[in-house]
Formats: sequence, C-alpha cells, structure tokens
Amino acid sequence: MTQPSGSHLQLKWSCTTNAHNGDNFLAELSLTNLSDQPLPAQGWALYFNTCRKIKPETVGGNVDVTHVNGDFWRLAPKANFGVVAPGETRTFAYEGLFWVIAETDAPLGFYIVYNDGQADAHFETIGDPEIAPFISEAQRNRNANDQVPLSSPALTFEHNKDLTLLPAEQVGKITPTPISSEWLNGQFVINKDTLIVHSSDLAAEAAFLRAAVHDLSHVYLQRAATRPAGRQAIILQIGQVAVSDTLAPNEAYSLNISVNEIVITGASAHGVFNALQSLRQLMPVAAFLNPQSTLAVPCGKVIDAPRFAYRGMHLDVGRNFSSKESVLRLLDCMALYKLNQFHFHVTDDEGWRLEIPSLPELTEIGSKRGFTQTETDNLVPCFGSGGDVSNPAGTGFYSKADFIEILKFATARHIEVVPEIDVPGHARAAIKAMNVRYTRLMAQGREAEAKQYLLCDFDDASLYESVQLWHDNVICIGQESCYNFIETVLHDVKAMFDEAGAPFTTMHTGGDEVPHGAWEKSPVCQAFMQAQGMTTILELQNYFLARYRDLLKKYGLVFGGWEEIALVKKEVNGAHTHGPNPEFVNANFRPYVWNNVWGWGQEDFAYQLANAGYKTVLSNVTNLYFDLAYAKDPAEPGYYWGGFIETRGAYEFCPLDIFTTATVNLMGHPLDQDNIASKVRLTAEGTKNIIGIQGQLWAENIRDQGRLEYLAMPRIIALAERAWAVDPKWTFIADVATRQAKMDSDWNEFANRLGQRELARLDGFLDGYGYRIPLPGAKVEGGKLLANVSAPGLAIRYTVDGSEPTANSALYTGALDYQAIRQHANFGGVKLATFSSSNRKSVTITVN
Repeated sequence: MTQPSGSHLQLKWSCTTNAHNGDNFLAELSLTNLSDQPLPAQGWALYFNTCRKIKPETVGGNVDVTHVNGDFWRLAPKANFGVVAPGETRTFAYEGLFWVIAETDAPLGFYIVYNDGQADAHFETIGDPEIAPFISEAQRNRNANDQVPLSSPALTFEHNKDLTLLPAEQVGKITPTPISSEWLNGQFVINKDTLIVHSSDLAAEAAFLRAAVHDLSHVYLQRAATRPAGRQAIILQIGQVAVSDTLAPNEAYSLNISVNEIVITGASAHGVFNALQSLRQLMPVAAFLNPQSTLAVPCGKVIDAPRFAYRGMHLDVGRNFSSKESVLRLLDCMALYKLNQFHFHVTDDEGWRLEIPSLPELTEIGSKRGFTQTETDNLVPCFGSGGDVSNPAGTGFYSKADFIEILKFATARHIEVVPEIDVPGHARAAIKAMNVRYTRLMAQGREAEAKQYLLCDFDDASLYESVQLWHDNVICIGQESCYNFIETVLHDVKAMFDEAGAPFTTMHTGGDEVPHGAWEKSPVCQAFMQAQGMTTILELQNYFLARYRDLLKKYGLVFGGWEEIALVKKEVNGAHTHGPNPEFVNANFRPYVWNNVWGWGQEDFAYQLANAGYKTVLSNVTNLYFDLAYAKDPAEPGYYWGGFIETRGAYEFCPLDIFTTATVNLMGHPLDQDNIASKVRLTAEGTKNIIGIQGQLWAENIRDQGRLEYLAMPRIIALAERAWAVDPKWTFIADVATRQAKMDSDWNEFANRLGQRELARLDGFLDGYGYRIPLPGAKVEGGKLLANVSAPGLAIRYTVDGSEPTANSALYTGALDYQAIRQHANFGGVKLATFSSSNRKSVTITVN
C-alpha cells in the first residue's frame, strides 16, 4: 500500500469553548499520520458524522469542509494542503452552531476515501476520534445563561441526602404500586408438586407462568383443568373484579395467596396476566440471579387495575438498528412492569427496518448504511455508523419472519405493537429505495411500473432543511404514486399482523417535523394544487393527511401521529402560536404529544388537544424522553435538548397536572410562575381524553444493546409507576413545602424499591439486564468522607490507593475518617463505585 491505511491515521477531537460569537462553539480536530507512508496532498477525503452544524468558512488547516446531507460531512485538502509526512500531525480548528458539552456531541464514524469521486474510489475505516476531556466551565456549559449545575460527586450527594435505607417491610413488594395490598403471616411455597389449575381459555397465561417459575427454580409445574383434593395449586380464572377509577377495567385482577393456594382472578386473560407479573415479583428476588428449587411468596391479598389504558414504550430502530433479540428483551421488561403498548418506530430518514414483501428495495437499499458514491447501493452513514456496511448499528432490518416473531412474542405478553411508518417527512430511506426501483424498471422499459411507487419529484427545486439537516427527506404528496406506496405498505404490514394473530388497531404515521419550504417549488405539487384549487401548502398537507386517514379507515385502524398533525398555526394578540386543528378532531386521530420543554411556550399543547376532544397520549420530552442524558456530565450518553432526566424526573411526572413539579426552564432558571399560571389546564372532559402516557427511546446514540438497556432502565420502571398507579397524594397538596416533603418521602420508598428489589431482580432477569447503575455521591465534611446512592440497598465500594474499585474492594458502611485515609502510604485519592448484586459496577468517582 502506498498510502496510510485508515487504522494508521489517528484522530483527536476537543471542544475549545462554547458561547463563542453568541451560541456557537469552537473545536479542534487533529489528524496524525502513524504510518510509514506519507498521506498525499490530494486525492482523498475524510467523511464523518456530526450532529452540530459546522461553519465551513471558519475551518482552518487548509481543508474544505462540506455539508453533504443530514449529519454527514466531508473534509478534503485544499490545493496548498501539502503532504502529511509519517509522524506528522495537522490540526483543523473550526466554529460550529450551538454547543458541545458531552462526548455524544463529538463528530464520529470517520473514514478516509482514496481517489474520492473516481470510479476506483475505496474507503479505509478510521473510527471515532479520541475525545479530549471537558474540563473547564466554558467547555461544560452551553453559554453564560446555562445555570444547570454540572454533575459532581458533591451534587449527587446533595440530591441523595434525604434518602435512607428502609426496613424491607416498609418497601413496596409490587411495582407498579397496586390499588390495594394486604400482607398476612405465612407463605405459599411453590415447588415441584405445585399444580397450575386453569380453564382452556387461559392456556397461554398458564404456559407463561410455568416458564416463569422454571426460570427461577428449574422446576416445570404441571397443569390441570381441575384441582385434585388436597393438592397445592395456583388457580387461574376469569371473573368479576370490583375496582373503580380505571380506564382499563378489563385489565383488573385480584390475587389471593394463602398457605395452601394462590387464586388469581382476572377480569380478562389480560387481567390474569397482570396478576402473574405481580406474583412473579413476589417470588424471591435472589432466585432471579440464582434459581432456587422452592419459591416462597408471602400470604396476602391484592386488588388492582391500571390507571391508564395506554401504557406505552417507544423504540426507534430507524436511526440506529436494534437486533430482534434486543427488541424481545425490551418487550420482556415491559411485560414485567405491565406496560402494554409498544410503539415501534421502524422507519426514518436514516433507515427502513421492516421487510415489505411487495417492495423489496425498501430493505435492499434503505436498511443499509456505509460508503457509497451514489446511494444506489446503500444509504450514507449516519450517527457515526461509518463506511463499513456490515456495521450492525447502521445496517439491519427485520425480515417478515422476524417481525412476525416479534408480534407473537408481544401478543403473548398482552402488549400491542403500534408500528410507525414515518411520512411525509422523515422518509428519506424510502425515497432513495424507490428511486432505485424506478431506475431499474425504467431501464427495462417498464415505465408504468417504475412510476407506480415513486416518492419524489425529480424536478423539485424546493429549498428546505429538516431539523436533522436533511434537504431531500419529504415525499412528493402531489402524485398518486405516494398513496399507492402507503397502501401497499399498509397491506403488507396488516398481512404480517394477521399471520401472527396479533391485534392491529393503530398505525402511527409520524407526520412531524416537515420542514418549511417543502413542496413549494415542486412542479408536480404545484400543478396538483392548481388542479385542486388549493392556494396554500397547508391545504396540500391537509389533503395528504385526509387521504392517509381514509386509507387507515379502510383497514379499520386508529390514525396515530405526533402532535403537529393536530395543531394549526394561529395568531393570538399579534403573536404566532399553535392551536388545536378542528380538521381531525372527529377523524379517529390520536396525537402523541411530546413538546413541553419548559420555557418554549408550548407546555400546554397536550391539554389543549385533550380539551378540544382529541384522545391524547402524553409523551412529554421533559420527563419521558429516555434518550436524553441522565445528568449534565460529559460522559453521560444522550442528547439534552429537552433537558436532563434522572429516574426521579420520570417518577415525578404528573400526567394530569404537569405543572405540579415544574420548577426550572431548560437552562436551569426558575420558571415564571405567572406564565405557568396562564397555561391551559385540563377540563373535566379533557381529563377523560388523556388515555395514557408513553416513554420514548430515540436511537441517535443507541449503537448497541448495552446502550439501549442503559438508557431504558431504570427509567422505564418509573414510567410504569406513573402509567399504572393512582395519582400520588402530593399532587393534591397546595402548600409547596408540604408537597415537597411528601414527594421526598414517596421517592425515598420508590428509590428503596429500586435498590432493594427491582435492580437486583434485573441483575438476573434475561441473564442480566444492562440497566444504568447510579453513580455514588460523596463529599468531605468535618474531616469525614460521606457517600450515598440514589437507590438505597446497592453497595458502594471504595479504594484509597488510586486503583479502580472492584467487587472485592472495601464496602462503604458509614462515614470514613478522611484525614486518616490521606495518611495512607499509597494514597491516590478515594475512588468509589456502586455495585449491583451481580457485581456490575457504575462509573467510578474520585474524591481527592
């Protein structure tokens, strides 16, 4: 090889400062040639992804930086760049828009293309750069207005200071909290002689229980239609359950446990299944990690039903792909905590992830990302997926068989799958795939077939840029082929649901973030508008939505979509805002409302829509976007455009009064309480239209299963609590101090549930679920080193010689004499980490 391989090119990146020229940042990228071959002066280019827009005119180092599309960028040498000799380093300083305060803001997925733009072009993977630490406040704060405190051991300690380790009997045994539970003396012991008694209509639930018991005991229980005299049994039955204040009475159950029998009565099979999750949680937590031959559960009585009928979790697999196995693991966790709706975001600009048998190009082209010069073989890399098409984050899809397996798996757990096929925006993967189909068929002289599913107008000169920086991601809605495409996709998706025997009640259309300027200079759209007597783009968009609604009505489906569909622009007192769109109130449209960022002025959209008659799902970014970072810490993965969300943030979400716990805006400043008071509250009728809540997990930063599970858990457990349990009593307390005291007390109990029960259960569940282990807090006060953790019950271990804590390190049990520790011969600072019951560890903190 006469040029350096990608593996011999070293990249380093650093943020220099934020708040430069307003809300801009300065950064540096350095390139070192570690090869014994020179890097040529010309004939190559670096390609990479970055979520932050670079200002090309500011880039130094004799290179040109070009925005290709989306988050995809190109860096190439200028004429006077010169050869990079072996061992030489070049540095490229640049300015970018907004801020970079975390490692996930850094440019990623670099590769070099030699003979760039030529027929013999080829790429070499470089990978991610080494990211310099974010040390100064100018690097770690967005701007001078940023008052959100930086994460630190001392701040974490302060957040946890009121938590105490509760006795086991004061910690809830079932999560989410049931309507009522009473615990008695005695135990029912499940062993090899225990019988499961059930009618034929509960065979699936009995099979689930049998498998769950086997996982924890390696014992297979026998099943029977009737109970022999004197035989110890678990009885499953359908019957009446007296509950009130539930939006899903069919999911109600009672669970009666005595020494000789367990009787489960469900209002339906789903109710029985919910009871089984509660029973499973009553089994010994230790058995999840180390199976026991007998499983003792406490005697008692539980009567329960969910608060909301819709208790959802969303997963995006379009931006980065998650394997079938990862999806099944998520579904199993959802079932354990009685979540019942899986919003499956299977398409986006960056990937089409579901096989559509009638349109194979969608996955042949749209499911793959990597090096390409034409995008007729695969899509360009996104989110650092790199030039290698085999990268499982960028490339992958669910075959028909995979999807049917997922549907069957979900249905067996009484989870309904809500697929999202995102249109008319967020559709670039589909557009590119259908362009390839068009070109292939045109070359064969099959023009009518070529145009049958075309999604673009090749003469469209519209100028727009989406939120994710795409310039060609909106389908042409002025041609019949786009509706042919949508109906064909619907037909094939429904066929897969039918084959799986899964309920298909709702199709989510996305419908969000259509950039301003789309369709304005499309000859096809303009001609269509003229023929239809339309004068505005809004009319064209409403036409599209009406056509989509009619297609869904044909298939008997609820029309799901993000809130933008249900909102229209309006002017109030000279200010432009949004309000409910009367067009779709009676169109069986279900808005999923995400935008309530404090300080943006749109905090009450969900309540406006519910009051207007829309059946609404709360998907609030400030509490329920689990792709956002847990804390303001450069090492915490995730975005933060909607804030930082610790598990407590999800726990304190008040669905019917989101203003109860609203205190600061996005930048950490106290909210204007007069402004909050002016926001719309739910009416009595509006309250009835809040059908549930949903957590969101967007995938820009989910590059593998470990990251998915880290971001998802334990926040999903808090989501489940708020979706199922009744409103916590503190939501009705007017006095701020009294309310806060009650919130702190309730959180202490829930945090103990996490630390003593739920996280330990997850350590063994599914061979170990990779939840985020909370970092310990620590501070030195009065010569003593104090430490704590946000989930009491987890172990904190420490070292004093500068080494990493391990499962064999000293256990923190109380205040340490810091002055004495400092006299240790090998003192290197006190390092502390939290450990799970399976001895996984958190990130290490240092006190020095």
